[in-house]
Amino acid sequence: MNPLDIDRKWTQGNRSWIVAATLLTAGMIIGFVVASDLGWLPTGHAVPDTSSAPFTPSIARPVATVPQPVLSGGGGQTFVEIAKAVKPAVVNIYATKSGRTDGSHATPFDDPFFRKFFGDEFFKRFDQQPKERKERGLGSGVIVDSNGLIITNNHVVGKADDIRVTLSDKREFKAKLIGTDPKTDIAVVRIDATGLPTVAWADSDKLEVGEFVLAVGNPFGLTQTVTLGIVSALGRAAGIAEYEDFIQTDAAINPGNSGGPLVNVRGELVGINTAIFSQSGGNMGIGFAVPSNMAQSIMGQLVQTGKVVRGWLGVSIQELTPELASQFGVGDTKGVLVSDVMDDSPAKKAGFERADVIVEYDGKSMDSPTHLRNAVAQTPVGKKVSVKIIRDKKPKTIDLTIVEQPKSMMQSGEEDTGESATAIGVLSNLEVRELNDELASRYGLKPSERGVIVVRVKPGSTAEELGVREGDIVVEVNRQAVTSIKAYERIAGKLPKDQAVLLLLKRQGRTIYLTLRP
Repeated sequence: MNPLDIDRKWTQGNRSWIVAATLLTAGMIIGFVVASDLGWLPTGHAVPDTSSAPFTPSIARPVATVPQPVLSGGGGQTFVEIAKAVKPAVVNIYATKSGRTDGSHATPFDDPFFRKFFGDEFFKRFDQQPKERKERGLGSGVIVDSNGLIITNNHVVGKADDIRVTLSDKREFKAKLIGTDPKTDIAVVRIDATGLPTVAWADSDKLEVGEFVLAVGNPFGLTQTVTLGIVSALGRAAGIAEYEDFIQTDAAINPGNSGGPLVNVRGELVGINTAIFSQSGGNMGIGFAVPSNMAQSIMGQLVQTGKVVRGWLGVSIQELTPELASQFGVGDTKGVLVSDVMDDSPAKKAGFERADVIVEYDGKSMDSPTHLRNAVAQTPVGKKVSVKIIRDKKPKTIDLTIVEQPKSMMQSGEEDTGESATAIGVLSNLEVRELNDELASRYGLKPSERGVIVVRVKPGSTAEELGVREGDIVVEVNRQAVTSIKAYERIAGKLPKDQAVLLLLKRQGRTIYLTLRP
């Protein structure tokens, strides 16, 4: 039989199988394509690069719509509805500051080619002529009163000669600076307008980590930009302002967002966007906002009096570390350690003592120095408060009246001489000397200052790691007063080598406790 006939007969007999196999293969390919479009492929499968393939029209398929999420506790509002409600109350702020330079900035005429023809004397006279210059800043603000009151950041409008505000409807107004508070980076301006849209205040004390928040502003001059994120942390201190209690968020905040609102899922103002942590100048997922309660309190004082008055307790405080908690017999690290009590202060008059641990102030638990400082500063002057402390392992309550913070607090190669002390254990990493006039002069101390001063900390030692610095004055060792080098040697010489030591140090006029571990 002809081989071709055999092949023909086989083909005829198996035609139905071939058709079925072809259809099955085609179905698998189509299924693969549809699955890849819908995102059903398992992770790890690569989708082929078709960017260079010729365009082929495809049959249109219905696209599935993703429902807009409804936020729990937001009264049924979606992100879209929140953005629509908040954006009209967000403004652009343009601040201009004039100044004069001394002519020392580089110019194109600094090129040696020009100097060869005109001479150095000509350029010397030219450089000495003061030049007019203008610094322009761009930021955001939020309307909190329908009669034109706007809250923003001090660093946006502070010291500006001219402030211009552009509303969401593109109307422009010249703004008047009502007041600024550099210590919290809050400022208030007013424009001559009425019937403006506003954002309602929220109680920032009720904000919790993990909540959705939206940041609205004008990053890089891109007006009316809305970004979404969550509250990443609360009570942050970032070294940006003197009084800090920042809300940290991963909602994108960039230059130009400063002064804009951070709102919750009800479209209420929970914070004023202030700063970003960035190594590139752009958003890296860490932004900071001043809590609404602090901002509202500052704004109220600026509007009423044009200045901010803060409460004062009169104690120096520090973090209660596990080591310090152990030294003072406190069960945990919840609380704030009093390292000094200032003369003629409410705390001194009420009976506070060094080494007291403040655990509650005016009915609120205190877990950090920042928390306590902010709470005291925001206490109205003349208010009576109760402070719960732990002293010598026993609880105690002290009542006192808060007063206004003193004005003085509103501003804050030679060979060694003198006898050196010897010590064992952890103190052997410190070199101390009797404080005399020469050492006082070297370290910028008062001539009347006396005691034992640290003149060297062994590099890489535990003492250096835990923060003992050259120039620190040793006031106490293990709660025993150190008045001279002999007293220091007597105390230090009796310390076991493997024992932790509690130091009370005086640094730049303030005292702090440090625990040195072996």
